[in-house]
Amino acid sequence: MKKNWLFLLTAAIALASCSSTRKTVNNEHSITQLRLIGKQVIPFNMPFKGTTTGGLSGIDYDPVHQQYYMISDDRSDINPARFYTAKLYFSDKSFDSVRLTDVTTFRQANGQSYPNKFSNPALTPDPEALRYNAKGNFMVWTSEGERIVTKKDTVLANPSATMIHPNGQYIDTFALPAAFRMHATENGPRRNAGFEGLAFSNDNKWLYVSLEEPRYEDGPRADVGVDNALTRFIKFDLKTRQPVAQYGYRLDPVAYPPVSKDSFRINGIADILYLSDNKLLVLERSFSVGVKNCTIKLYIADLSNATDISNINSLQNNGNVTLASKKLLYNFESLNTYIDNIEGVTFGPTLPNGHPSLVFVADNNFSSAEESQFFVFEVIP
Repeated sequence: MKKNWLFLLTAAIALASCSSTRKTVNNEHSITQLRLIGKQVIPFNMPFKGTTTGGLSGIDYDPVHQQYYMISDDRSDINPARFYTAKLYFSDKSFDSVRLTDVTTFRQANGQSYPNKFSNPALTPDPEALRYNAKGNFMVWTSEGERIVTKKDTVLANPSATMIHPNGQYIDTFALPAAFRMHATENGPRRNAGFEGLAFSNDNKWLYVSLEEPRYEDGPRADVGVDNALTRFIKFDLKTRQPVAQYGYRLDPVAYPPVSKDSFRINGIADILYLSDNKLLVLERSFSVGVKNCTIKLYIADLSNATDISNINSLQNNGNVTLASKKLLYNFESLNTYIDNIEGVTFGPTLPNGHPSLVFVADNNFSSAEESQFFVFEVIP
């Protein structure tokens, strides 16, 4: 039903080689608007080095090697859990192609790849976000964990943020606050609503992790007309890998009604980026069955006056809590084009005109009805 665009392997690399210097956006005043440069789509189930490409749920730019890292949310079902390395060729005038260059398998502490749900469901990851730290030459990736509670079986796997070497080898796992442990009862994170976004601070002191949807204790999920869905950011000390603060964030309602009242719908945080002290770029993604497009909105969240809720178990009816403020920066509906399940965002290289670039990737869920889309924007200060 949906068209796969051709995967362009252009020879005009010179036209597309942007500056290797990464220009950091320091605060929200540095972004007044975004201008679309272009869009590319890679073919469905494209084979690459013995793997099936798809499920691209996160993206990050490596300014040292001028390449991108993209995590796949394949839960080791098709191939072992992994991330891809790629080159994107664009200038301030055109976005020409995407070229995969490598694939790397995530390794457990024992050096083995991660199992799938058929061999060991308790150890099966649900990869969602990936960030590269150029200063330390390491990566951090998140897993949403698992929560399956049925009459026949119970599978509980906690969400996690894991530090690795660029070759996929395990280094350490960040300490998990008790509030984010999975339970067979309706406590803690919901299924498929765990750790979804990651952001390093510019000073390399902090790591921010976003929870996609509200914990059970924090109230209802987002829905059509529901404007009290409250989720959380966690702030970690990057050196000690210990949590130091948590902040509440109010999600938008689900953008459109689904085809029926019982059909699936969602709005949650798909990814985050660091802007400046106490400010994050937040990517909210809404989808309803029966609506072709996803609704993708970019917000600037300000944590300056937000309450540290580390010791607050429930955000429901809590008048003593100040949430992070949010300000709409961009709505993808303004593009008037098909927008799929965008789940990853990164600042790319500086464009030839001196402006930063912003790159997005969409997760096609390994479905032929969806697309692995890439969008490149110019950031206009």
